[in-house]
Amino acid sequence: MKKSSSKSKECTLNSEDGYVRMFLRGRPVTMQIPDKQRESYSLDHKVALPDRKLKLQWVYGYRGRDCRSNLYLLPTGEIVYFNASVVVLYNTEEQQQRHYMGHNDDVKCLSVHPDMVTIATGQVAGNSKDGKLLAPHVRVWDSVSLNTLHVIGMGVFDRAVTCVAFSKSNGGTFLCAVDDANDHILSVWNWQKEKQLAEVKCSNDSVLGSVFHPMDANLIVTCGKSHINFWTMEGNTLTKKQGLFEKHEKPKYVLCVAFAENGDAITGDSSGNLYVWAKGGSRISQVVSGAHEGGIFSVCVLKDGTMVSGGGKDRKVVLWDHDYRKKAEMEVGETLGPVRALAEGKPGELFVGTTKNAIIRAAFPDTLTPIVQGHTDELWGLDTHPSMEQFVTCAQDKVVHLWDTNSHQPLWSKTIEDPGRCAGFHPSGAVLAVGTMTGRWLVLDTDTRDLVSMHTDGNEIISDVKYSPDGNFLAVASHDNFVYIYAVTENGRKYSRVGKCTGHSSFVTHLDWSVDSQYLVTNSGDYEILFWEASSGKHVTNMDRVRNQEWATSTCTLSFTTFGIWPDGADGTDINAVCRSHDGSLLASADDFGKVHLFSFPCSQPRAPSHEYGGHSSHVTNVAFLHDNSHLISTGGKDTSILQWVV
Repeated sequence: MKKSSSKSKECTLNSEDGYVRMFLRGRPVTMQIPDKQRESYSLDHKVALPDRKLKLQWVYGYRGRDCRSNLYLLPTGEIVYFNASVVVLYNTEEQQQRHYMGHNDDVKCLSVHPDMVTIATGQVAGNSKDGKLLAPHVRVWDSVSLNTLHVIGMGVFDRAVTCVAFSKSNGGTFLCAVDDANDHILSVWNWQKEKQLAEVKCSNDSVLGSVFHPMDANLIVTCGKSHINFWTMEGNTLTKKQGLFEKHEKPKYVLCVAFAENGDAITGDSSGNLYVWAKGGSRISQVVSGAHEGGIFSVCVLKDGTMVSGGGKDRKVVLWDHDYRKKAEMEVGETLGPVRALAEGKPGELFVGTTKNAIIRAAFPDTLTPIVQGHTDELWGLDTHPSMEQFVTCAQDKVVHLWDTNSHQPLWSKTIEDPGRCAGFHPSGAVLAVGTMTGRWLVLDTDTRDLVSMHTDGNEIISDVKYSPDGNFLAVASHDNFVYIYAVTENGRKYSRVGKCTGHSSFVTHLDWSVDSQYLVTNSGDYEILFWEASSGKHVTNMDRVRNQEWATSTCTLSFTTFGIWPDGADGTDINAVCRSHDGSLLASADDFGKVHLFSFPCSQPRAPSHEYGGHSSHVTNVAFLHDNSHLISTGGKDTSILQWVV
């Protein structure tokens, strides 16, 4: 009996019974071949790369939650900041973004050269696909051409580069950097020659800031946990003078440092005090105690010599005159979060970055306009609107955002009671379902964001929610190994449970509906592919009933039309999501290595070729095409970023 007509590494074809078997980490995955392909199908057939490509168009969000002094205005009118591994140059007047894509993992710090064109950004250590460590380093680049000029410190820095700054007074020849090693090494470089000039152990405790004195290229100030240090560079040695608090309260953290016009250093600390350190000295010459309630995360001296400070706990932005007297204050709303970074905009205007990953355009007395918003915790939930240029995201920060892809702003945001995990629009677009980490799922009205319905199935993660193409059913997939099926009436306003799919021996990860709304296919954590009758939840074991089904979506990472996305030696968790374009020509995947891939669809040959795109830093959790296939949206898990790509 002729069992197998062709074989490829990790894949076998059984043409007689009409299936392909692939192995993931030694586990067999069997996929049925549709009848019309059984005769012609061969594992050795070569697939072409897709003729279309992706170009990054928009980055939603900003990394304010754990990074500081990372927001600046350039003379081009663009603000520069970063999210994931992308540095964003955003022209807020023209509503356009450009992107520096030189980094291969999370960017953690940024500095603008005195020439206001050259930029330095530092990144964390990353992991490549083959398990190699990507070294932390600093990239110096041109913000006009976006060309990389220099790469500094490959193999020198440990773990991550957390602070970077150009010198101010000698034409910006020097660059200092602090890494995340146990001793937090402070190093000084001639960046044009890519040559290290000096290095020293900075502190065992965390270092939050490191800057050159504006009038002395041989003086560096560092601050962080219970310290402020003044470093003098002579030749290749750095000598330290500790800042003395003497009779003043010694704060737990010195959070930020800036310089007054006369060369005094000004620090903001975790106790809410502003201390002024007389130029060149290490002693406090002036105190504004209780300038803020709680920590002061940012101090920014404006061109006219006045100063603004930004508070954490009190979320206030305060304007001070030349003698450190309070002139004005305004408060950032709670949903936008504590102040993390301040940058001077056009005259009378400020940009405020927050710890909830928002950027606000501000002007005293009370103008606060959010221009960038994003999620603040692990992000998995994504779906695109069936007929409009909109998409929904939900994350573990308990926020659901409905986004407009043209204005790049949320049409609305809603806080829910549980951390969000997945989302799906009803085919009418009138409502959307949101699954959470707790077994609860809810339905929201897309116009009013009102809660339409709420249910609980099990008490584990709801990994997927999908309406049937005719809108009459909703399938709810859970980590409790079941899929719950609901009948949907009144245009998505009423739900009654009609079935429960029982048969998976591991958590359900993905599901798709058949075009006629009669069948479901599901994937699970142990790489099973199972089929179900939608109306009853009955397990379908006769493969001839489902082998020729057309599926309304292709989000199952294990299926005959998508299995080509799996690279050699892959673990079944290496790819988190996959999505077919609505015209059926493209397939996008989201992997654990920060990459979005674009394949031709169907993707039914082992290890199909793809275009690969970076931008996210850690795992990419989801991908979805807009209804007209003009754009692809991708979401990052840990990096909480949303990227919008032009197809």
